[in-house]
Amino acid sequence: MTSLHTPAFVYAFREAAPYIHAFRNKTFVIAFGGELLETDRLAPLCYDLNVLISLGVRVVLVHGIRPQIDAVLATKGIVSHYHGSRRITDSEGLAAVRQAVGLARAEIESQLSLALPNSPMAGANLRISSGNFVVARPLGVLDGVDMQYTGQVRRIDVQAIRDHLALGEIVLFSPLGFSPTGESFNLTMEELATDLAVNLQADKLIFLADSDGIHSEDGTFLPELTAGEAEQLLEEKELTPGSLWTYLACATRATRKGVARAHLVSHREEGALLTELFTHDGIGTMISRENLVKMRTATIDDVGAILALIEPLEQRGALVKRGRELIEMEIQHYFVVEHDGMIIGCVAMHPYPKEQMAELACLAVDPEWRDGGFGDALVQQVERQARAKGMAKLFVLTTQTAHWFVEHGFVLATPEALPEAKKAFYNHQRRSQVLIKTLS
Repeated sequence: MTSLHTPAFVYAFREAAPYIHAFRNKTFVIAFGGELLETDRLAPLCYDLNVLISLGVRVVLVHGIRPQIDAVLATKGIVSHYHGSRRITDSEGLAAVRQAVGLARAEIESQLSLALPNSPMAGANLRISSGNFVVARPLGVLDGVDMQYTGQVRRIDVQAIRDHLALGEIVLFSPLGFSPTGESFNLTMEELATDLAVNLQADKLIFLADSDGIHSEDGTFLPELTAGEAEQLLEEKELTPGSLWTYLACATRATRKGVARAHLVSHREEGALLTELFTHDGIGTMISRENLVKMRTATIDDVGAILALIEPLEQRGALVKRGRELIEMEIQHYFVVEHDGMIIGCVAMHPYPKEQMAELACLAVDPEWRDGGFGDALVQQVERQARAKGMAKLFVLTTQTAHWFVEHGFVLATPEALPEAKKAFYNHQRRSQVLIKTLS
């Protein structure tokens, strides 16, 4: 057995801590196709759902039954008919849907009910609720084709679902809805999950797919997409039930309608759900309405994150040591780069109006993000702010990164070129190099 008493485990647990705090009492809609039920991956998924519940996440679980319906119909020698990508559900098809729902729910509920000692489900005592929370209506006649008992969501009892979630229960949904006249309608898992996420204003909509996420046409994996970028990728793509592109279309629609984040995660990868949710890099594709990277003026609440960024650089002598009190006093001069709520870079600009010069100081980027061009973006931000304040020149003092600044248009100078106020505090023992850039 591998020991967990390792620095890697401690580091990972600490990395997860901000997400544990952020996700408590948040609502996640997690959806997967019936294909998962025909594998051995349902039990590990239930282990991960148990972790989420134990951390205070409110889980809505939506399952599909497409292969199960096909199997039931096959035993009866019935061939399914489709209009486009949607199944035409006649009376025999509806009977198969009901049978498939029963089989699928029994399997899911039995796995979620496990509580064996010395297992990930020990002491879980999970509670599962379901009911007639979804009112459905028939699709009707499409292009002259009567879809019969194929339906779509008409209304969702949001308050009833929230009441069950508040009790710590998993609310389980099958792709079956009911009408006020007592009829049943076959729904698509993807649309049901999306409608639930939108109506509940869920914090996340997560589709568990056969693929690890979205790739560009040249095969490059895309860990993050804005809704606009996703819509561009979806142009002229064929959307079929259960396909990754259909998941992406639904995820994008959800973010456009108020869901904070949507994720496409592989159900083939052990622990992928937890990896996606509790690590900063994740493992799947995340879709957000807007770009996750923000450049903004720092606030007093950012001081701790700034200190954490610059401390390693101070220890190796790349930056002059700054105390918390000094940064708090000068916080109005700082800018930060924020990625999905996490501060990954900072910089300060100190103006010297008398000489029409400004100092670029305290430039730092998290090591894991240094290849992302964020250092360049921070320098450009300082340049824009300096120009806006009427500064003609920008200067920087550095002991270890002179070449990097030269590549960004700075030229070497002497301490004599510094503003008088800065020159008076120049540390001749540190022997920092002076570089100056003329702002056009």
